[in-house]
This record gives sequence, C-alpha cells and structure tokens, in this order.
Amino acid sequence: MNIEDYGFTADLEKNLPEGISARVLAAHRDRYELVCEHGFCSGRLKAGAYHNGQTELFPTVGDFVALRYSGEGDSMMVATLPRRSLFTRRDPDKGRGEQAVAANFEHVFILQSLNHDFSLPRLERYLILSWQSGAQPVVVLTKADLVEDAVPVILKAEAVAPGVAVHAISAATGRGLEALTPYLAPGCTAVLLGSSGVGKSSLVNALLGEERMAVKAIREDDSRGRHTTTHRQLIHLPGGGMVIDTPGMRELGMWDVSAGMGSAFGDVEQYLGRCRFSDCRHESEPGCAIQGAIARGELAPARWESYQRLLREALYADDKAAYMQARVHWAKDIQRRGRHRKKP
Repeated sequence: MNIEDYGFTADLEKNLPEGISARVLAAHRDRYELVCEHGFCSGRLKAGAYHNGQTELFPTVGDFVALRYSGEGDSMMVATLPRRSLFTRRDPDKGRGEQAVAANFEHVFILQSLNHDFSLPRLERYLILSWQSGAQPVVVLTKADLVEDAVPVILKAEAVAPGVAVHAISAATGRGLEALTPYLAPGCTAVLLGSSGVGKSSLVNALLGEERMAVKAIREDDSRGRHTTTHRQLIHLPGGGMVIDTPGMRELGMWDVSAGMGSAFGDVEQYLGRCRFSDCRHESEPGCAIQGAIARGELAPARWESYQRLLREALYADDKAAYMQARVHWAKDIQRRGRHRKKP
C-alpha cells in the first residue's frame, strides 16, 4: 500500500518521531481505522502520548499519525502530525475545550440543495467556518434535477460568496458532477459540509459509482431528511481523490472565527477603520465609511446586516460573559443617547 495515494507528502516525513506514517480513515469511541504501508489496520491511542492534557492533539478523521504497527491486534498511535487544515467544535462531552472533527483537506464542499433547503444565512455561516478551517470553500448546489432553472439561485450564492466557485449538480442524473473533478485530483481531500437531507450520501455514491452510502428519503412537506452517516469516515474515490463525511459537521460552532470572518466578508471589512471617528457605531454618524458605501450602492445593506449578526453569534459562542456584558453596555448607551435627544 502506498500511503502517498492517501495524501501523505514528503514534508510530513520530517515530523515523524518514530514508527511509520498512517492516515485515519474512521474514528470511533476508542478505536480508529487506519491505512498505512502495510494496508488497512486498526489502532488505539498510546495513553502516555495522548492522555496528558493536550487534547488538541487527539487525532480525527483525515489526520496523519505516527504509528507503531502491529501485524496482530491493534497498532499503537503515538503522535499526530502537523495539520494543513482543521475543522473543530466545542467538546460536546466536556462542554468546553476544543475537539477536532476533520483534518487535512484542501477543499470544503458546502452543500445546499436547490429545493427548500437553500438558505443564504446558512451559506454565509458555512463560508466563515470553511475559510476558518484553512481550506478553500466550494459551493455545491445539489438536486439540480428538481428545478427548472438553477441560475437564479446560483447568482444569489455567488453574491454572498465572492471568489468562491458555485456549481449546480444532480447526483441522480450525473449533471454537473464533472465540475467537481478538479477538486478531487489524486491525493486531494474534500470535506462535506451541509445540513441533513441535503444529499451528501447521494453525492458520495455518485462519485464512487456505487451505492455504498445509505440514503434515506426526504420528507415531501419540507424537503428535509435525517443524517445517514453514523460515524466519521474518509472515503477513497476511484479517481484517486478522497472525501470526508462526518455527522459531527452538523454541530460546528461559530467560535474563534476571526480569520474566517475576514475572508468571507472581505467586501464588508474593507470599509472598517476608514470612518471619520474611531469610535463610529456605523449608524448615523457623519463620515461613516460603512453607511457611505451603502448609500453609494457599493455595499448591500443585507451584507452589513449579515456581518453584524454573525459577528454577534461568534462573540456569544466564544465568550458568553463578554457578549452579555457588551449587550448591557449597548442597552445603556441607547438609553443615554435617548435621554440626550430629549433635552432642549
């Protein structure tokens, strides 16, 4: 087995402390499915290497690890190699801290269906998370066979995703699937991000050319369905590329996303810091760069509103205490300005 077929590169070799390199294909509670030069195997964490408080190093699907290979029974994972990209969430068991969900992918396929599932606010949120991961987002509009004309929705998606490719595809008919081929070149990995029933399993089956992933019918009244992936897994495709699907992707939180906000809302942030007053609230102050851009038609009001909403969500997720304190100050400021306006 050639581990390079699974994305291993020479630059990772210098970070291998001992043993051989392996990639995590699936993650269960205390056991991992791996691939290495000896083929497929199972592995466990070496307690002394991982259970020392450094939880951010716990491996996840897509990770490359240093492995003490055993031809009989479980091999031992002794270290996690440096990551190129990473999706994380708050640890659902501990309520705090960071848990890795997927690692080492070049692209994020943001899936939204062209039926009732399509949502611009959700798309903006997923774009922030994708940019924050360190990978390149790609918007994939699924179920193109269910609509007569996908162009209006494509234009809406492009408006909130500057610099991001948008593709309309149908896993049922194969329409548009060839557009995804460049992102799935040999050794390259894409992670799937989208809500339940959006068609992730159907897309994987179409890329595989076989019905390997379970698919459940969606409800006709709201076009929603249940998530059919039961565990995190990396799937190797016939063309040499790979995809990662995981149920944990539904629970990613908007926390620590400063880099993602800047990339997803570059059209908004270019005006920040250009106001006449350094403490501008971007409301009705003279010389406000934000309001000036809106008045000139350079910035859509909806984009500014989305930016503020998602910024508040990120602040709340990152530090609830600081968010609530900011809300109190904001309310007091409104009252103070109201009293000032009432004075003759």
